Amino acid sequence: MRLSRDHSELGFRGGAGARPLCFVVAALLMASLSGPFFWASAQKRNSSKPVPAVTPVSSLAITAEPNAIVWIDEIRRGQTDASGKLEIKVSAGSHALRVRAMGFKESTTRLLPGKRSVSVRLLPTSDQAELLFQQAEAAREQAKDDQSRRKAEDLYNEALKTRSSFPAAHVGLARVLLDLNEYRKGLSEIDAARRDRPVYAEASAVEGRINREAAFIEEAINSFRRSIREAKGFQPEAHVGLARVFEDRGQYAEAVVEYRKAIDQLSDSEPVIYQLLGAAYEKQQKYKDAVAAYEKYLALAPNGSLAPAIRSIIDQLRRDAAGQEIVP
Repeated sequence: MRLSRDHSELGFRGGAGARPLCFVVAALLMASLSGPFFWASAQKRNSSKPVPAVTPVSSLAITAEPNAIVWIDEIRRGQTDASGKLEIKVSAGSHALRVRAMGFKESTTRLLPGKRSVSVRLLPTSDQAELLFQQAEAAREQAKDDQSRRKAEDLYNEALKTRSSFPAAHVGLARVLLDLNEYRKGLSEIDAARRDRPVYAEASAVEGRINREAAFIEEAINSFRRSIREAKGFQPEAHVGLARVFEDRGQYAEAVVEYRKAIDQLSDSEPVIYQLLGAAYEKQQKYKDAVAAYEKYLALAPNGSLAPAIRSIIDQLRRDAAGQEIVP
């Protein structure tokens, strides 16, 4: 991941073709939360600012097949370990839990409020389209160059030949085409996904990312906002995408609002959004707020790939903040 004091981007791996948020432009733009540490830290530095309400969260223990991918409300939240265990944070209320493992039929269940643990039993599948799709997803996530991305592209196309009505495969293929900078073809795949699934929040979020990379700014804004509407407000990938567009336009206050929404929705599961939030504050010369955001990143990911650079940035920002305080 690239990091500078001026610019950084986030990659999301959303629902069907989705990957965990948390890696930069070359990988995917992607990928919310009002954590007590962040707001307490900000409050400590500026007691005149009100403390926003904190979204209640609790831990959920999931048991499934080993190395199974887990989504909550169509947002990928992690992968079970070798013993089939995963513990994540979820907000209060009911949620949709989706689980997929290589060679098994995907399962979706409803989590009732207050649920603290759940065991998901997956059944083996012989559906060739599904198996090809799973291979394509794995190939896309492991791709490190255009050659390996082409392999994923071929697998998605094979899945679509086997089952033409496969919206998730169209969206996964669109993500690969975005990484290959083939924007027009990527948008065609989004259109194909919508023919079978007209209301598809993830497809709209990916469409927004493609439009932004293609410099179709107004179209990108419309796509991200459509995604948020389709998801009834819960779509962190679209919120981060919208924030990036606002930053492109120099609308940093608006970007901060969108980052905060994404953070709230992801319950502190994606530290990199705090880095993006900190960078947005820097651009407004709100150095204390930037330090608070960066410190939250370090609290969540002390050994993260960005941690050394962020520690260096914090030192400089503290000097900048001290300079602001002594200016008459």
